[in-house]
Amino acid sequence: MKTSFYSAVAVTMLGAAPALAGGLTAPVAEPVVVEPVVMATSVGPNWTGGYLGAQIGYGDIGTSLKGVEGDGAIGGLIAGYDYDLGNWVIGAGLDYDWTGIELEPAAVEVEEVMRVKLRGGYKIGNGLAYLSGGYAKAKTDVLGDDDGYFVGAGYEHRLSDRFSLGGEVLYHKFDDFNDSGIDVDATTIQMRAAFRF
Repeated sequence: MKTSFYSAVAVTMLGAAPALAGGLTAPVAEPVVVEPVVMATSVGPNWTGGYLGAQIGYGDIGTSLKGVEGDGAIGGLIAGYDYDLGNWVIGAGLDYDWTGIELEPAAVEVEEVMRVKLRGGYKIGNGLAYLSGGYAKAKTDVLGDDDGYFVGAGYEHRLSDRFSLGGEVLYHKFDDFNDSGIDVDATTIQMRAAFRF
């Protein structure tokens, strides 16, 4: 009788063991929830590439000589290359402007201004707001030419993949122009149009 009792207990325990271990079926794995990865996306069009174009505007020139100054039209050609970093854009370029601004009453004419520039800016929709600076060279008819620098700011707006319009304000400084003892400063405000490739 004891043997029958022990046998019954053993059979019962063997039958209950799978239930105590979680049942006869394999447990269902919980699904792994993966959070989506949010990639940083750039705003607006891609600015990487070269450009050629033209600009036209107004220049105001002053000197360290009292009353010797002038203003007038200025305009020329632009070329450069931009690199798009996402929301930021950096670039380098060349500007070459012609002008016939007379510095009165000294009868000196500023004929040309050339710039080698760097710029960096932030994209705003289809536009780019930027700061710029670099090397400038100015040529006159009487005092020769001299090297200086410029700083400024601008905004350029992409009308399409190939065309952009913008505006730029630059401040130029030429200390001791061509060893003449005269300091020259100039401010230019220009509209720019570029074909991009």
